[in-house]
Formats: sequence, C-alpha cells, structure tokens
Amino acid sequence: MARTVQITFDCADPGATAAFWAEALGYRLQEPPAGFESWDAALDAMGVPPEQRNDASAVLDPDGVGPRIFFQRVPEPKQNKNRLHLDIRSAVGLEGDARMAALEAEAQRLITHGATRLQRFEPALPLDGGHLVMADPEGNEFCLD
Repeated sequence: MARTVQITFDCADPGATAAFWAEALGYRLQEPPAGFESWDAALDAMGVPPEQRNDASAVLDPDGVGPRIFFQRVPEPKQNKNRLHLDIRSAVGLEGDARMAALEAEAQRLITHGATRLQRFEPALPLDGGHLVMADPEGNEFCLD
C-alpha cells in the first residue's frame, strides 16, 4: 500500500519560513479550517493564546500533487548541515549555459525573498548538469537543480 509524505521543517519562525517555501515552490499557505475566515478567528475559537499563534504553519501544492510541507517552532537553532534537503527542479530539460542561466535567475528571485546563495557547481556531465546550493532564511540548505 502506497503512503503519502509530509515534509516537516523545524524552525524558529514557522509563518515566515512557510511564506518563503510557498514562494519558492509555487505552493500556497494552508487555509484556516472550514467555517473560519482567518487563522486568527480559528485560533481564537480554539483558545490558542497570541504567543503560540506562530508555533506552526503549512503550505500545500495548489494542484494537490506534491506533499504538504509543515513548519513547527522549535527552541534550538539550526546546528549543522542538513542530512536531507530539497532540490527545486527549476531548469528541467535545459543544458549548459541555458541551464545555468535559468538557475541563476531563480536564485536571484529567491534571494529577494530571503534566500542566500551558498555555492555554484558547474556542469560535470554526464551525471550532473550543474546546480546551485542555496539556504532558506533560517539556513536550511536546498539546491536549485
């Protein structure tokens, strides 16, 4: 039996981190529960105090194909390099200079949303067409591939 996957990020600011990843992936923020016009209204009804309202957030693929991505507040900061990371496939089908130009353009777009460019790997065919290593606003590494 096949299973679905949810990807979870530990972070200091779930709302901001979710907004970044929604932008990066073309996802949307998860809407409040049915019957509520906003998350504040839903959280009021649930009795969640204001200081806990940024404890979690989630983003969804608008087409319902990709996994839900959940963001949860944790007290400790990021300590080391990720052992798992996401690859954002932003140059599929492109090769050489055209591929690297598309990756650089996407890197610049994401930098305006808080990402940091960490490293560029030139094409090393046949296995690697070139990629960029980036970090989200909280330092979580990801690749533009």
